[in-house]
Amino acid sequence: QLQLVESGGGLVQPGGSLRLSCVVSGSTLDSYGIGWFRQAPGKEREGVSAITSGGGITKYADSVKGRFTISRDNAKNTVSLQMNSLKPEDTAVYYCAASSKFVKFIATLTMSHYDYWGQGTQVTVSS
Repeated sequence: QLQLVESGGGLVQPGGSLRLSCVVSGSTLDSYGIGWFRQAPGKEREGVSAITSGGGITKYADSVKGRFTISRDNAKNTVSLQMNSLKPEDTAVYYCAASSKFVKFIATLTMSHYDYWGQGTQVTVSS
């Protein structure tokens, strides 16, 4: 059973940065496409960014383009999300997820495309 554990969340001021990490265990990371999602209080979960197994294809939500960068290190079974120029509206619980169907050629932000989910890490952007 694949397990995903997120870390790196916290409280940051507007304009600040955070780096989230997702460590995968139970299988090799290069068998999965990985996505980051977030859910703010009272809102539906939404896709933030995704990356294919080799890292060659990435996808970002319009709201984070130019501010967030997704990357992966398959040797370390880790996917990272570098978040810069954070805004209060980025406040949410951030989840990483793994897809066994959309792996090599498509980076997807559709929740139903993902099979495994982490427990989430809280990101709060506030002064």
